[in-house]
Amino acid sequence: MSAPVTVPGSINLDPTLTDLLIPAPDLVFLIPTLLVAGYYVWRFIVSRRSAEGRARWPVWRAVLFALGMVLLLMTTQSRAATLTGSSMALYMGRLMLLAEIVPPLLVLGIPRGVKINPRGAAARVLGVLLDPWVALAVWAAVIIFWNVPAGFNASVVTNTAAALLPALYLLSSLLVWSVILRPLPNVQPAGMGSRGGFGLLAALPMMAVASVWLYAPNVLYTPYVNALCLWNLSPLQNQQLSGWIMMLAGIPALALAFIQLFQWLVELTGGDEAMPPT
Repeated sequence: MSAPVTVPGSINLDPTLTDLLIPAPDLVFLIPTLLVAGYYVWRFIVSRRSAEGRARWPVWRAVLFALGMVLLLMTTQSRAATLTGSSMALYMGRLMLLAEIVPPLLVLGIPRGVKINPRGAAARVLGVLLDPWVALAVWAAVIIFWNVPAGFNASVVTNTAAALLPALYLLSSLLVWSVILRPLPNVQPAGMGSRGGFGLLAALPMMAVASVWLYAPNVLYTPYVNALCLWNLSPLQNQQLSGWIMMLAGIPALALAFIQLFQWLVELTGGDEAMPPT
């Protein structure tokens, strides 16, 4: 086995998965994550004291939430998070985990029947944040602005790409997945059809950016033009691989949107009534 390629005084350019998962704590992410996880565990334990609590908060929801938290910690608290400038593909893989895998797991972990006073301040705030058009605007702004060359170059130069951008991907995607999965129905009146249509619209910015990366003849981002990339990839290969990662990561959400639209169409045409009784 050949020795890892390294740059003197720099980084290993041929890291293994074990190398990438070496802990590298980032307190900006770590402290809020642990606080949220602690609160969730406490409320879950309390819910086990009654049959009603166990019914609305089954173990499988807690398992999904825990899996989402583990992936969040692996993505933000490992050495992979420190290699933004050496691999656009690795960076995009982390962002897609934070946008397309972690949020649905966390949202699905929310128990059924969360009681929110519809006239309270929390309901009003959530009603605005979880409005489909607000969520779509925030998501599109994050995807488009930070992936045009000027925005991404500026974020790398000002050192916000490594910390701020993952947080924005996570938070904006939590809004999107909350609209799609509708965990709080008393403040989210959207029906199945509008949720499916929203899912299709939300997928467009990401698919558009991915297509540009796949077919662009040149490297679009200045920090990566002459970068020494991990795993002996050229900067252009790195960019193209990032496009594939983003496109493939968006397929499950697109598939769910089509399923929701199909279910809505079946309900509109009375498909449920046409089914023979079993």
